[in-house]
Parts: sequence; structure tokens; C-alpha cells
Amino acid sequence: MSTTGPVDATGALGALPTGTRLLHIGPHKTGTTAVQSALFAARDKLPEYGVEFPATTRHPMEAALAACARPAMMGDTAPTEKHWTRLVERVEATGPRTSVISSEFFADAGDDETVARVVGRLGGDRVHVLVTLRPIARIMPSQWQQYVQNGLRMGYEDWLDHMLRKAPYEKPNPSFWRRHRHDRLVERWIRAVGPDRITVVVVDDQDRDGLMRTFETLLGLPANLLQPVPDTANRSLTLAETEMLRNLNVEFRGNGLPDELYSRLVRNGAVMHMKNACSPAADDVKISTPDWAAEAAGRIGAEMAERIGATGVRIVGDPALLRAVPPQRGPAPVAGAAEARIAPEAAALALYGALAAAAAAPVRHTTEAKSRTVHETSSKELVRVLGHRCLKRLRRR
Repeated sequence: MSTTGPVDATGALGALPTGTRLLHIGPHKTGTTAVQSALFAARDKLPEYGVEFPATTRHPMEAALAACARPAMMGDTAPTEKHWTRLVERVEATGPRTSVISSEFFADAGDDETVARVVGRLGGDRVHVLVTLRPIARIMPSQWQQYVQNGLRMGYEDWLDHMLRKAPYEKPNPSFWRRHRHDRLVERWIRAVGPDRITVVVVDDQDRDGLMRTFETLLGLPANLLQPVPDTANRSLTLAETEMLRNLNVEFRGNGLPDELYSRLVRNGAVMHMKNACSPAADDVKISTPDWAAEAAGRIGAEMAERIGATGVRIVGDPALLRAVPPQRGPAPVAGAAEARIAPEAAALALYGALAAAAAAPVRHTTEAKSRTVHETSSKELVRVLGHRCLKRLRRR
């Protein structure tokens, strides 16, 4: 492992100065949830070592989205400036103590003005930015299935084609390269805090505890205070599960159902329950990246590693890992999608999750349907109206 700072007199990685406000900006799919869960679980022990975790939840997502002027996930309540202000006030209340704030959505800050505003509100020259990175080739399948969980209808290989071959590489998800063009991400934050107040951690998937130990060192915490917290809700979907959801997204959008219904019944109902209650089997088909895309991602990773190394930021870990191309372990996505079959148990759990979510809380709709006879109404709209009526009956029961 190569380390370029912060270092103590022996050359080993050392703690940040007391009073630092450590801002972990992700980006997505780089171990953020594991770190946030461990910090949140240890939040009552941290003050003993002069460290505060000011957020009231594991992940202050709404605050970060508001700070970066980004929209909420499909169908969720829009974040407001109040979310951001409350987090800032809690950070300010930590006074001279060290504090740590973590949200991968801070990586969505797309311009210098937004980045500078975030840094200024969180303490200016007290802010030290932590960026965690993994190889693009490993991030791509995880990020695609996450986009599908937010309503994406495009298949994996088609999505890869758009992200890697079709300039300006912004459709259908402009957020992908804003987050994962890691060299530009680091450069944006350098312009706000300078290279001396940025630490880049290259996550080694072979060293599962390495990221936790790095956070402990930077925060001056004793070894093994931060421990992994089991979180089945954060697991990635298998290819079959993702394809089931993607096809549901096609039907959902095709029938014009409201976004609030998707948030409540699909993402936070069906998908959440399926992930919590059903673990993938060893023979489940994983999402597999075709060779051409993995090689392209490796080339981009090599270029990013070189540019990050030239910035002078602190690097923990081996930058060469960013160019890594994982070995293929299964059929190509097109063939795999045809062969992948979702287990009846998983499908039943997903359906139950949707029904339970419908029965637990109402879904409010803002658009009223016009009065027409059945013969004057399209089949798609009939499906939509029927779905709304079923939900009303479930809520009454």
C-alpha cells in the first residue's frame, strides 16, 4: 500500500488535527454505506475520543441532496433547504471537537460554486475532504442496478453503450460521470480546499477491514472501534431480480402511474422486502460486464489514476487498483438475461412487500382523472385507474 499522507514523523498514516470536520463525499458504490453504518452504530462511543457524528440518521441524504441542489429519488419527498440547514446547525454545535459527515450525494455537486458553498457552510478551512474510490469496472454493474431501482428501463449492455460509446455520455444518467469521473471529482474539490486537505482512499476489495481502519486512524479512534453492520437492504440485486424490476419499470412508465406509487410500493415496498428477506443463492446469475466495456473502463481508470496522482492529494492505497478489470464470472449480459430466472420465493416476497406497503400507508396523488366511460378510456389508463382503486380498498381495510 502506498501512502502519501497525512503522515506522522515515522511515515505512517496519522490522525487529522483536532477540530477537523471530515467530509466523506463518496462517491457511490465505494463502501459508503458500510462506513456510515459503522459510524452511526458507534456514535455514542465517539465523543469519548473527541469525535462527533452530528447527523441524526445513518445517512443524511436529504441534507446532501439539498446542499447540492439535486432532486430526490423517484417519487420521494423533495429535499429542502431545511434539511441542509439542520445538518449545518448540528455540525456547528460540535464546537471545537472533531466531527465526521458522510454522504455519497456530496459527489453530485457538479460545479465549483456548489462545492465552495458546501465547504463554507461546514466550516471552511476546518473541512478535510475524504474521497473513497474503486475501479470503474466494478462500479458499473452495481450502479446500473441502482439506477434500475430508481426507475431506469434500459438494459445493461445498452446502458454501457451509452455511457462508454455515445458522446457526450450523459444519457440516460448524467449523474454517472459527474460522480465517477473520479479525477474531475477530485479536481473540483481541490479548487475549494486545496490538495493538502483532501485524502483519497483507494479501496482494496481484498482487504475488507482496510477502509474501517483508515477512518479510525484519520479520526484518532482506537483500532476496531468501527465494526461492520449487517445490512441486507443494501445488497445488490441479482441479474434476474434487476431484470424483473426493469421490466416492471417499463410497464409502470408505459401506464403513466404516479412516481409516489413507485417510491412507496416498488422501491420501498417490493424491492426492499425482497432484499431484506431473500439472500441470493450461489447459482444465481450475477450482472456480468462484457469484455469490451470492462476493458474500456480499465483504460479510463488508468487515466484517472494518473491524473489524480499528479494533483498532489494524499493517497491511501494503491492507485493501480483503479485500472483493474475484474475477471468474467458468468455469461455476457444478453445471454445471461435470457437464462436468468427469478426464484418463485423472491417473486412472492417482492409481491408481498408491495402489498404490505400499500396497506401500511396511503399514497397521495395530486392528479384527478377526467370522467369518461370505460369505452372512451384506453386500456393503459384502465390499468392505472384499477390500480388506484385497489390501493384505496387496501387502505380502507
